[in-house]
Amino acid sequence: MNRGRSIASRLCGLMVCVMLWPLAGAAQAATVEERLERLEQKTLSISPGAEQETGNMVFFRGGWANLTNDRSNEVFTDVFGFSGSNDQNGGYYVGAGLDLVLSRNVWDMLPGTWVLGEIGVEFKRFNSNKVTQAVPSTCGAAIPSSGCTVETNKKVQITMLTVDVAPKIMFMEGSRIRPWIIPVGLDFHVISPPSNDTTVLDIGVQFAVGAQVRVWKALHLGVDGRFHLATGQTDTTNNFGTAGVYLGIAF
Repeated sequence: MNRGRSIASRLCGLMVCVMLWPLAGAAQAATVEERLERLEQKTLSISPGAEQETGNMVFFRGGWANLTNDRSNEVFTDVFGFSGSNDQNGGYYVGAGLDLVLSRNVWDMLPGTWVLGEIGVEFKRFNSNKVTQAVPSTCGAAIPSSGCTVETNKKVQITMLTVDVAPKIMFMEGSRIRPWIIPVGLDFHVISPPSNDTTVLDIGVQFAVGAQVRVWKALHLGVDGRFHLATGQTDTTNNFGTAGVYLGIAF
């Protein structure tokens, strides 16, 4: 009798195992599938053309710069053209900055489109001529006044420093090549030499377009073009455009 019950118990256990076997197999298959999916995502995250893990980036840029109006015939640039005119517009720029991710989908409005905040600093040096240099600022309009030292045939450098804060909209998430635009950004300018009003600070806006390509891991190369529109707080026209390249390192 006991032997019969033992055989029956074994048969019941075997039937339960047979019934549960498909469920165990399905659970194991799901686990394997999840592992493969995680491995695939990890592989994509490090491939050259895949989406970056973060969009944060430090960049270094440089290229060509051009003023819309030169700064000739000013007291500090060429002593009102006393001996030659500092009338060049073109030059170069170098700069650096940070891109910080604000949203990866324009706050749920545009999937695959990022919004970044750019913080940048940029130095520009425009082509400068050898002219009369006023030292100090007490020189007259064309004739040096008493006690004023004037140096002739000396290069007076025309430079500008710009700090900007701007939103950058970057398209084509997951692509190796990603275009972007800056619809409008805020600029802070420092000009040198000072204007005739002996002021150096100006503010304005900028507009930009560009694109970058991921070349290897965190390294990116890009091109950008910008136009800066100043408000003329220095009583000079400080509008200019730039075009150049940049190297970005994502982090």
